[in-house]
Amino acid sequence: MTDEELVIEFAFTRMDNPGLELEEIAALVVRRVGPEHMLDFAARTLATRGELRGAMFEAAVEHVLRVVLTLRGPSD
Repeated sequence: MTDEELVIEFAFTRMDNPGLELEEIAALVVRRVGPEHMLDFAARTLATRGELRGAMFEAAVEHVLRVVLTLRGPSD
């Protein structure tokens, strides 16, 4: 899954769940995309950080948040 596809998935999930925090939305995205993408996201976190700070699910959520916040740009 590309970063652009991930951002689109995040946006659709956020539209379906407007009252949730960003981390909760990222967790829903990870659940929706399934175990293969979860493993890929966790591996990307490992590659970026050089370590895993939690279980595979938490590492995958961290990757989703990192991508979304990076592509979102600086806050004003």
